[in-house]
Amino acid sequence: MNLRIALLQLLPERDTAANLAKGIAACRAAGEQGADIALFPEMWSSGYRIPEDSDELKALAVDGHGAFVQAFADLARELDMAIAITFLERRDPLPRNTVVLFDRHGSEALRYAKVHTCDFSDEIRLSLGDRFYVADLDTRLGTVRVGSMICFDREFPESARLLMLQGAEVILAPNACPMEINRLSCLRTRAYENMVAIATCNYPASHPDCNGHSTIFDGVAWLDEEPWSRDMCVLEAPEDEGIHIGSVDLAMLRAYRAHEVMGNAYRHPRCYGALMDTAVHSPFIRPDARR
Repeated sequence: MNLRIALLQLLPERDTAANLAKGIAACRAAGEQGADIALFPEMWSSGYRIPEDSDELKALAVDGHGAFVQAFADLARELDMAIAITFLERRDPLPRNTVVLFDRHGSEALRYAKVHTCDFSDEIRLSLGDRFYVADLDTRLGTVRVGSMICFDREFPESARLLMLQGAEVILAPNACPMEINRLSCLRTRAYENMVAIATCNYPASHPDCNGHSTIFDGVAWLDEEPWSRDMCVLEAPEDEGIHIGSVDLAMLRAYRAHEVMGNAYRHPRCYGALMDTAVHSPFIRPDARR
């Protein structure tokens, strides 16, 4: 039961229409290679462009149920393949950084807007999401419990933890930043501590402030038949543009989750009250946002 995930590590084009055309072509190529899910990098519709001018920003945003997004719903139905399309979503008063996951029938399974926006940078000009969602995704292999987090969300253990607590087996993580050793270690840790597979799709190195290295961690740290721990990284792409497909063995992951000790097995939520106490002050100073 190998779930094949295509990471569309693409260089964006000059405008939304060109990104639509390139995205459709990439999904078709992924479908021809037998992918069950295609995942785009963060905010594909704009190529992760967030203009300072508010009128330009709003003009760049797309309707969350409009032609750009609907084209991928239609394509998912045609290709019999789930598609996670990312875009700058038109909202009032400010746009959002959003991913919508369509199942292989073209039905919307999940819509998530980035909760941990990078308010120390350009994303100060965006609205943020309000919660983390998980959905049952119909794939050719059957139902898979899928959630999403976006880029900076990865730095907060709560993001993946909330998805795990809702039963997520696979987390789809669109991305737009340099994937160096520490960020990659973050993803490995989120997968390890929650026993979930995490697929991350980044822009290639030819895109500003990005470097490829899209990854899939399958969430299985040990196997009974192996004497020591195993490498959960089943795919790490190079820096160049390309479509990279990796597999998550769902049967292996589910068997592992049924008997291993991570995830929710030995948590003590009664001791975690301070995490929800807004009166607890952080020792760290929040940097001034660059507007």
